[in-house]
Amino acid sequence: MQAESDDALMERVKARDQAAFNRLLSRHLSAIHGYVMRITHSHADADELAQETFLRVWERAASYRPGKVRFSTWLHRIAHNLCMDEFRRKHPESLEDPDVLAGQQPAPERILANRQRVDRLDQALAALPVSQRSALLLTEVQGFSSQQVADIMNLGVRAVESLLARARRRLREQLLEP
Repeated sequence: MQAESDDALMERVKARDQAAFNRLLSRHLSAIHGYVMRITHSHADADELAQETFLRVWERAASYRPGKVRFSTWLHRIAHNLCMDEFRRKHPESLEDPDVLAGQQPAPERILANRQRVDRLDQALAALPVSQRSALLLTEVQGFSSQQVADIMNLGVRAVESLLARARRRLREQLLEP
C-alpha cells in the first residue's frame, strides 16, 4: 500500500480531517523541529515554534496550493518566517550539547574531541548572520535546493547562492582559525 501524498493529506486537512493532519505532523515534525532548533538554539523555542508551525498549517490549510509549491517547502517557509519573527524579538540561546548515540561508547578522549568539534561548529554557525545560517541549514541539513530555499526565504536564487557562498566562506575561516 502506497503512502498518501502530502498534497492528498492537505486536501483532507482543508476539510478539517484530524487524522490527515496527524499523519502530516508525524511525517514532518522531526524535520521542522530540527530546523527550528538549529536556528533558535533553544529547545523551548524549537518546541513552541514547531507547534506554532503546525497550528498555522491547520489554520491556513486553505491557502496551500498544490502544484505551485511542494508541501515541505511551504511548511519550511512557515517555520522560517516564525523563526525570523522570534529572532527579531530576542537573541537566540546557545545550543545544548548533542547526546551520545545509544549503544556507542567511543573512548573518552574521542568523545571530548568530538564534543569540542561540535561546539566549535555550533559557535561558528551561531556567529553567522541569521539569513546565512538559515540558508545553509536549509540546503545542507534539510536538503532543499537553492530554488526551494529561495521560495522559503522569499528571495531570488542568486541571493540564496550568495548567502550560501558567504556562509561557507565565514565558516571555513572560523573553523580554520587556531
